[in-house]
Amino acid sequence: MSASDVVATDTPRTGPSGPGPAADPTARSGPRAGDGTAGTRPVKRKLTGREKRNLRMGLLFISPWIIGVTVFVIYPLIYSFAISLTQYSGMQSPTFIGFQNYIAAFLDPLVRTAVGNTVYYMLLAVPIGLVVALLLALAMNRNVREVALYRTLLYLPSLIPMFALSFIFIVFVNPQYGIVNQFLGLFGMPATNLLGDPQYAKIVMIVMAQLGAGNAALIYLAGLRNIPDTLYEAARIDGASRFRQFFAITVPLLTPTILFNLITGVSGAMMVFTEAFIMTDGGPDNSTLFYMLYLWRNAFSYGQLGFASALAVLLFLFGMLLAGLIYWLSRRFVNYDVSAG
Repeated sequence: MSASDVVATDTPRTGPSGPGPAADPTARSGPRAGDGTAGTRPVKRKLTGREKRNLRMGLLFISPWIIGVTVFVIYPLIYSFAISLTQYSGMQSPTFIGFQNYIAAFLDPLVRTAVGNTVYYMLLAVPIGLVVALLLALAMNRNVREVALYRTLLYLPSLIPMFALSFIFIVFVNPQYGIVNQFLGLFGMPATNLLGDPQYAKIVMIVMAQLGAGNAALIYLAGLRNIPDTLYEAARIDGASRFRQFFAITVPLLTPTILFNLITGVSGAMMVFTEAFIMTDGGPDNSTLFYMLYLWRNAFSYGQLGFASALAVLLFLFGMLLAGLIYWLSRRFVNYDVSAG
């Protein structure tokens, strides 16, 4: 028992059975904060001069972030919602039409096609990317002499811009001289125009997305370095195999990192645009018409900024709902008790 507990126990109480009001002069001044009494109100304390100065300095230091979020996030969001309620081509004044753009979005079959393509891409590219990035991180975490060289080589594709990767992949999958078709030819498969076939076009882009797994792998690597070695030593003493150690120690303690990479992966998949724009322009047969590409077309090709803004608002709302769902489900599998070791 601490000294403060002793003092609290010895303090006389007020009330009919107590020693009387004179024993506790504060009894008539009302309930005190934190004494567990029903209806207790927290005592408002005035900030000292030093605390006020620290508050002003803190606000000053984060003011660039506040200004940036206000100018580049909040204002465009509000403006986009306002434009989504209008018929606006960018050449004349907006005309208010209410929610007609939203009704048109739900009735547009190309919107459903774009949503289906984007969800298909997300459901395959994100899980595969999580696994590929984890494998890269495990490889980079090996204690070998050339590990610095391996890390550089594994991370190098992540430094190449997506538009450059798109042009490179156009050469790779060329049906006449592309290295992919030559490799498939070793197994007797005929040369195929992969980007010209609706069955394979999205698969090519899903495979290409894995070249950017280096960023997620570095985050995984930081998570792996935070796992205490004592846990693995204890597991080895108990006779646990490497397979058992991976699923009983590594994966549970990496769940916060997995959640972060999952959120960023889903966000990136919802905004997939560059590769479809450069490699196929949404074809063939709209098989790579992703949501952002169709939004871009309406805004800058068709001059329907009001309709495009409605699509952007719907994408924002869907993203918020999806992020909330993932965070809600994460309570069931994310383990933040990294200090267990």
